[in-house]
Amino acid sequence: MKFVHRFAYYLVGLVIGCFFVALVFSGKDTRCSYFPNSRVLNDLRNKPFEYSEKATAVLAEPWIDQTDIKNSLTFGDVDFDKSDTEFGKNAKLYIIEGKTAKNVDIILTVENRPSKAILVDITRK
Repeated sequence: MKFVHRFAYYLVGLVIGCFFVALVFSGKDTRCSYFPNSRVLNDLRNKPFEYSEKATAVLAEPWIDQTDIKNSLTFGDVDFDKSDTEFGKNAKLYIIEGKTAKNVDIILTVENRPSKAILVDITRK
């Protein structure tokens, strides 16, 4: 069998294989969150999110709004050294560093419970 014929069979098999792979994975909502930072932020975003009275008072100020909080929960960095993630507790306390739309550094304190997440405090860095 000539090289051209073998190459043609290879290409036909490759196209059919790519078609089946695309068919299998096209309907799935897959995310790649393997690192601890992205896993924590993904978990916080997928739970019902509530605001404490202190956080609500800070959100009433003009320098920050809820969009900044959502962006920090998407693109922020979790500081695991300052966070209290002791296993077996009812809630874990995460410290998340982010930025506002006006490029102001903020620190969010979020309490992660099994059924919901609560924004406890917002501070400027």
